[in-house]
Amino acid sequence: MPNQSPFTLTSPERVIEPLALRPRDAARALGISERLLWDWTRTEGVPHVRIGNVVLYPVEVLKNWLATKAITTEDDAGECP
Repeated sequence: MPNQSPFTLTSPERVIEPLALRPRDAARALGISERLLWDWTRTEGVPHVRIGNVVLYPVEVLKNWLATKAITTEDDAGECP
């Protein structure tokens, strides 16, 4: 069996990559707690979509946001996190 993302949906015909993640899966993908993700969403502007009571984190937008944060961190290399 090929190494698949834990977020990949499979069916006998094809593999479907999710367009967005629920908070628990987004936190797991980032390697942080769900609580920290909520804090960052509120204070750091983690991109998300709210549809009714459901909060989703679009995968591509989240990747771009993280890349932007990494670039900013490299620019601030002299500072401690």
